[in-house]
Amino acid sequence: MRLLLVEDDHMLAAAVQDLLRRAGYTVDRVACGLDALQSLEREHFSLVILDLGLPDMDGLELLSRLRQHSNPVQVLILSARNESTDRVLGLDTGADDYLSKPFDVEELLARIRVLLRRQPQGSGSNRQVFGDLAIDREAYQVFWQDRRVELTPGEFKLLLELVDHRGKVMTRDRLQEVVYGWDECAESNVLEVYVHHLRKKLDKKLIKTVRGVGYLVEELPAAAQV
Repeated sequence: MRLLLVEDDHMLAAAVQDLLRRAGYTVDRVACGLDALQSLEREHFSLVILDLGLPDMDGLELLSRLRQHSNPVQVLILSARNESTDRVLGLDTGADDYLSKPFDVEELLARIRVLLRRQPQGSGSNRQVFGDLAIDREAYQVFWQDRRVELTPGEFKLLLELVDHRGKVMTRDRLQEVVYGWDECAESNVLEVYVHHLRKKLDKKLIKTVRGVGYLVEELPAAAQV
């Protein structure tokens, strides 16, 4: 399991990262909100451990942006704000759990285990099949010819947008908004990179380039639920 730790207190972050690694998790660590957003845009994480007092934005703003863009990653707030109103606000904003600092190490690990157990396991009931392509939206999984394909969150969102509008040409502007909405400084070739990766991971003929306009996924077989 890969976790993202968003914490600007370097000593605390290093201690928590070491704790989680010794518990068997892969842990990436960032110290500000913008770095967290960029990491979540480009990589897939099973869980985010989020401090609220970040140097560039409030953690609640970061959480709100994630939920506004339908990012389903589970979020555990780990904050020194320990009033009941703070906990309620955090949960209402979209957090899956809230733990106040100072915290008990074993309780943190237990809460992480509970959240990870809640994640969909892709039993198949939510899987849509379009011929050789299968997508489980809740489990964040994609299959090509029954083979699991690992996609980054950006690639996953781009694929969903093209598949949901199959048969229609999607403009570059629309796809850029879908892929990295809040990141106005994203490199201009990010979209082309994602398309290249999808073609390489799935099938080079799946996504068509419409020169001067955008991209197209042509008609696929009707979706079947399995």
